[in-house]
Amino acid sequence: GDVHGFFVVKTLQGSTLADGDMTQVSHGDRVTTRLMIQFKDGSVHDETAVFSQRHNFRLLNYHLVQKGSTFPHPIELSIDGSTGQVTVHYTDKGKEQTSTDRLKLPPGMANGLIPILLKNISDSGPTTVSMVAPTPKPRLVKLEITPKGDEPFSIGSSSRKATHYVVKVEIGGADGAMAPLLGKQPPDIHVWI
Repeated sequence: GDVHGFFVVKTLQGSTLADGDMTQVSHGDRVTTRLMIQFKDGSVHDETAVFSQRHNFRLLNYHLVQKGSTFPHPIELSIDGSTGQVTVHYTDKGKEQTSTDRLKLPPGMANGLIPILLKNISDSGPTTVSMVAPTPKPRLVKLEITPKGDEPFSIGSSSRKATHYVVKVEIGGADGAMAPLLGKQPPDIHVWI
């Protein structure tokens, strides 16, 4: 069905970095979800995914724009899920660049679907999905999503519980082995739903 959710992005220390909203609209077996994050410094993360929900989630189209000082390397990424064509527009040394590649995309791509996947995965252990990382040279990475259990929180005087998930990025290959040594391993992402 249709969804409109609101959220806040915070550091692990609790400082607010950004806020935003997510909308989801369905037409038959196709769903369009849009995640818009506005950072305090004016930066923007704008992500739209169109996917099919017939039997399994299947990414059809994806578009991401990241710009502003929060993103030292502004980028625009588009994925055509049916052909595997990935197009990246980015700036390198002040010059606009475009890279287009055709990737063999595995089923169950997570680009733009992470909040939806989190609401639908099993609590019994880690789940691994693939996504195209938003980098100048398109790269498939794996995300290992691990539920950590329910944690209490409150809204005013009302007590609630949220399920805590940890999302670990696995780069893979030689680059993945070198990333921690070079300080380039992405940090774990913590999500509460």
